[in-house]
Amino acid sequence: MAAELDLEKETAVHAQGYSRFVALLKWGTIAAAVITALVVLIIAN
Repeated sequence: MAAELDLEKETAVHAQGYSRFVALLKWGTIAAAVITALVVLIIAN
């Protein structure tokens, strides 16, 4: 029974960490796309 509670806590912590990682990855991708678009526009002019 105690092992099940530990597993649930571990899973919750893992899910929270993974959620933060995915959010960071999403915003990093958006930032890279914006910077790339700006660089392409600058080079094109």
